[in-house]
Amino acid sequence: MKRLFVLVCLLVPLLLRAQEPSQPAIIVKAARVLDVKAGKYLEGHAVLVRSGSIEAVGPVSDLKAHVPEATLIDLGQATLLPGLIDCHTHLLQNYDSRLGDDDPNMALTVSGLSPASRALLGVKMGTEDVEAGITAVRDLGNSGVNGDVALRDAIRAGWVQGPRMVVSTRALSAAGGQFGYLQPGAQSLVAQEYVVVANPNAAREAVQQAFYDGADLIKVIVNTGRRVVAPDTMKAIVEEAHRVHRKVAAHAIGDDATRIAADAGVDSIEHGYVIPDDVLKTMAAKHIYLVPTDYPAEAYGLIFKGDNSATPEEAKRRQQRFEDIARRNQDRLRRAVAAGVPIAFGSDEYYDLPGLTRGQASLKPFESYAQSGLTPLQVIQAATINAADLIGAAQLGSLEKGKAADLIAVTGDPLKDISVLKNVQFVMLRGKVVKNLVAH
Repeated sequence: MKRLFVLVCLLVPLLLRAQEPSQPAIIVKAARVLDVKAGKYLEGHAVLVRSGSIEAVGPVSDLKAHVPEATLIDLGQATLLPGLIDCHTHLLQNYDSRLGDDDPNMALTVSGLSPASRALLGVKMGTEDVEAGITAVRDLGNSGVNGDVALRDAIRAGWVQGPRMVVSTRALSAAGGQFGYLQPGAQSLVAQEYVVVANPNAAREAVQQAFYDGADLIKVIVNTGRRVVAPDTMKAIVEEAHRVHRKVAAHAIGDDATRIAADAGVDSIEHGYVIPDDVLKTMAAKHIYLVPTDYPAEAYGLIFKGDNSATPEEAKRRQQRFEDIARRNQDRLRRAVAAGVPIAFGSDEYYDLPGLTRGQASLKPFESYAQSGLTPLQVIQAATINAADLIGAAQLGSLEKGKAADLIAVTGDPLKDISVLKNVQFVMLRGKVVKNLVAH
């Protein structure tokens, strides 16, 4: 009887799939199809999509002859390229600068919103990402207790629309996480966002618990002010994650934190606004990605646009500070590229920017990358093939046979002007059209 039960459990899913009708084929035609690996356009080509995957990329006439019954989507003079991948998101946050900076916003969010409420917020943020052409994300904590897992699973089940997600659950950190000072009675809030790891054994237990809770990877806050995860604890985190073939993303800023993260062998360093040259050399040697969550100066100004309390002198000083930050970040990115450090796109967007959707705001770093000297192709590669490599999604990042059918289209030439990616006109996610402003 037990064997029969097992056999039925194995056969029923196969029978159900066999009864599912085959999805009709779709040919997506555009003036240019971007080969992101070669860095060149395929003129007069189209992409054949069926059942959520790319079946072929080739001349339009060949695809039509091969599958005459396919539905044709003609995007005219548009440029077709892979869906964008944001490697550093916080979809379950949406801070309001009128309330102040991170500290008051975090306290209010964590104390006032349940993980369920935040997951519903994540639906809105994720939908806005998709509308902007971001079809996959790596969501790195700040989502309550496993709210990110719930959102990821709901998207996978088709309950809600959203980008493909890999998630970290709560980030591991030193005491206090990223909270500012909290009174003893309020310090229980820390456990809603972070798992404090004070030694290697606690770190290993936390990594195991995160994967049990549904994490795809581990996020570590290596430093917050003077609170820094110890080197032996950091190494234990990386060893435990890598032991089960999972990756580690490290929030690290400054000489000590970035060196601790790089020496431990993390897979990516997030932000890294300050990194010494010797750490960049280590990152290049170990193929540790830098995820530069950089913004142009004007974008930092947008965050505080709703703050009318500043005097003209204070506003001027604030703007000067934003410009100094942008220049520092650009210098760091130039040094990283020169050192051979691989770069993957990450926005770290979690504020409500006036006049912009979450997706539109999340693409602002492209401007900063360009100002740092990256070519349009390098920016696109950071958000496609490099990002796919970092998040461990071999099926994403390029338009090739066998890859997932996540496609976007823009008018104009993104290899000449990266700013055209601010206005994505067409989005296909999992083989289904979710936005189309250009098809004839």
